Amino acid sequence: EKVVKEGTLDPRNVKIPRIYVDYVVEANCEEEQAQVLGNAYDPALSGEVKIVADKLKSLKLDERKIIGRRAAMELVKNSIVNIGIGVPEAISSVANEEGIGENFILTVEPGPIGGIPQGGKKFGAAVNPECIFDQPTQFDFYDGGGLDIAFLGLAQVDKHGNINVSKFGTRVAGCGGFINITQNARKVVFCGTLTAKGLVVNVVNGILEIIKEGKEKKFVNSVEQITFSGQYSLRTNQPVMYITERAVFELKEDGLHLIEIAPGIDIKKDVLDLMDFNPIIDENLKLMDKRIFYDELMGIKE
Repeated sequence: EKVVKEGTLDPRNVKIPRIYVDYVVEANCEEEQAQVLGNAYDPALSGEVKIVADKLKSLKLDERKIIGRRAAMELVKNSIVNIGIGVPEAISSVANEEGIGENFILTVEPGPIGGIPQGGKKFGAAVNPECIFDQPTQFDFYDGGGLDIAFLGLAQVDKHGNINVSKFGTRVAGCGGFINITQNARKVVFCGTLTAKGLVVNVVNGILEIIKEGKEKKFVNSVEQITFSGQYSLRTNQPVMYITERAVFELKEDGLHLIEIAPGIDIKKDVLDLMDFNPIIDENLKLMDKRIFYDELMGIKE
C-alpha cells in the first residue's frame, strides 16, 4: 500500500523478505487493490472495524434460504464449523438472523475464523472475524480433524452416497479443498437443490410449491467422478446428510434414506420421479420443520 523506510517493519510481520522481490509497485488508490470480487475495500472484512451484526441484510425466503434454515438446525453449540461455497453460504446468514451465531465458530477455507462468513462474490471473507489465518494454516487445522461439522455443496449424488463436484462432461471444476474438508470433519452435511437449471419455487402459508422444475437431475445412478466417497464415510462411521429444499436424506449402511419431505410436496411426483434411483423410504419419514417455510424468525435460538 505504501513504501516505508527500511528497517521500520517488525520482522515478525514480514511475510515476503526482500530477497524474493525484484520490483515494488506502489498502488495509487484503494480501488486498484480489490479486496474481494466486485468490492474495493471493506475494513469490516479485514478486522479493522466491527459492525453491528443485526444490520446485515437477511436473505429472501427462497430455495437457498430453505436449505440454509434446515441445515442450521444441524448446528451444535460450541462446535467448530466449515461453511462451503454456494448454497451453504446461506447458513451463515440464517445463523446471524436467528441470533445463534455466537453459539459456535464458523470458518471458511481461505482463512477467517469466527465472525459472519460472506457469500456470493465476497465468499472467502467474513465480517467481524476473530482471526484470519493464511490458507495453508487453515488447512492444517482442517486436515488435523479440527472440524466438528462441515456444510458443503451438492452438485451430483448417487445411490451409494457419493458426491461429485469436480467434473461435468468436458468441464473440470476441480475438487479444491472439498476432499480435505469432507475426509476429516466429524460430520458432513451436503446442501443443494434437488434439481438444477431453471428451478423456481414459492412458499405460501408454510407450503412449498414447485413453480418450475429444474431441467437436470442431480440424484443419479452413478456420479461422473467421486469427489466424496459414501462408502469410505460408512467405514469411518462419519454421519452424512443431504439437504435439499424439498427433501432430506441420510446415508446409512443399507443405502440412502429419505428421512424428511417438505410440506406440500408430493413424494412421488416431486421427489422420487426426479431421481435416477430409488432411495430407501425411512420408516420414520416425517415432514421438515414447518418453521422453515414461514417468512419470519424460526426461533431456533431457544
